[in-house]
Amino acid sequence: MTALTLSTAAASGLRADAIVVGVAKGAKGPVVAPGAEAVDKAYDGALAGILETLGASGGEGEVTKLPSPTGFKAPVVVAVGLGAVPEKDDTFSAEALRRAAGAAARALAGAKKAVFALPITDAADAGVLAEGAALGAYAFDAYKENGKNGKDAKNGKAPLVEVTLLGGKPRDAAYKAALARATAVTEELNRARDLINTPPNDLYPESFAAVATAAGKEHGIKVQVLDEKALEKGGYGGILGVGAGSAAGPRLVKLSYTSPKATKHLAFVGKGITYDSGGISLKPAGHNETMKCDMSGAAAVFAAVVAAARLGLEVNVTGWLALAENMPSGSATRPGDVLRMYSGKTVEVLNTDAEGRLVLADALWKASEEKPDAIIDVATLTGAMVLALGNRTFGVMANDDAFRTAIVEAAEEVGEESWPMPLPEHLRKGMDSPTADIANMGERMGGGLVAGLFLKEFVGEGITWAHLDIAGPAFNESGPFGYTPKGGTGSAVRTLVRLAELTAAGDLG
Repeated sequence: MTALTLSTAAASGLRADAIVVGVAKGAKGPVVAPGAEAVDKAYDGALAGILETLGASGGEGEVTKLPSPTGFKAPVVVAVGLGAVPEKDDTFSAEALRRAAGAAARALAGAKKAVFALPITDAADAGVLAEGAALGAYAFDAYKENGKNGKDAKNGKAPLVEVTLLGGKPRDAAYKAALARATAVTEELNRARDLINTPPNDLYPESFAAVATAAGKEHGIKVQVLDEKALEKGGYGGILGVGAGSAAGPRLVKLSYTSPKATKHLAFVGKGITYDSGGISLKPAGHNETMKCDMSGAAAVFAAVVAAARLGLEVNVTGWLALAENMPSGSATRPGDVLRMYSGKTVEVLNTDAEGRLVLADALWKASEEKPDAIIDVATLTGAMVLALGNRTFGVMANDDAFRTAIVEAAEEVGEESWPMPLPEHLRKGMDSPTADIANMGERMGGGLVAGLFLKEFVGEGITWAHLDIAGPAFNESGPFGYTPKGGTGSAVRTLVRLAELTAAGDLG
């Protein structure tokens, strides 16, 4: 994990591999951003012109390297694009800062230390820059030849080791708190990325549960694991039905963080399909290769609960990880089978590849028994949501419009793209079954909304609930951008943490 520090020292006197400055896209060319005044002065005020000569425009994520000016101990200046010059008061958005810091950190792979002279006007800016740097520096190399030494076997470059934020006040309580928060959240988010990226032969329900148990001991979180016998005894037909075809048995993991000062209780429920073949309704060729990421919802829930504990938030947070491996075999659930869920409701399984809603249904009903103030489930649930919103935006459905709006606003605040989606009641009829109480499939059009309506059936009466379908942004199959790497992204972690913070502060319902 990249170490994060604050400093008010002069940029020229700091020993580092590089100094990072910001450059914005102005009407007449690149403009040096606040924070880099001392660096620009050392170039006799010509830094913007030099960058333009080198082809820089200030566009978002653009990285340009040049030799440092005379007298600087760092040999290289790295100019990172912040996007368009702000129209009002020269204040860049938090997300622009976060992405720029991430792009710079990625560009500095292999370096030991970098000094970031990017715009900082307050502690909040320091926090988002720290987040961007720590997330941008992420690399998953555990399975590469030199991974144990922290190096990428292909290019021999380890992630950036240390980032010093210039303009951050190391003795100021607000700045220290912002840095501590950024450290806790990004460390847990990067742990979620590690879990998502881990191959399914090493990450299966039992091993995921072991990771959660170890983290619970480290951070004072109570962890309860229900194995196959406990699930069978308890009547968890959805989780057992999905896991029936695999040699790796399913698990339901409960993580409980409690605060002695809490007056509210949130429950987070995560879909944890550690590998999804589709089961008997086998996925076609070309759709299996990334299905290790189908536990991204559970990874997000796990990371958020641990982050809440590390931050000492004054709210009780319970995480439920519904873990199973969906495989085809002689013991697998078949299309046409009927499962009796934990709630007692029966479900006709029309498609075994619509398995996430089955494990979530059991976990949602179990979570409802504790009567939390709100339940939020997170899942890579439907390809339909990807078709609707693309690869960078998750959908938000809820049984309360105000709660749905609050979640979308919280996501925007922390830099995650989301969009409110409806739950049209007319789509419910498509899941009527002549055999069971409900079928796990309905109308094809609006499939993401149909899945949300199915989940709604398993939320306890009177409980505020929301569903986050992160199928699009959970796993990035294209190239890295900003602070987002290729592979597992940790989508929804920051939104869940922010919701916990707002609840603790009494600002969420």
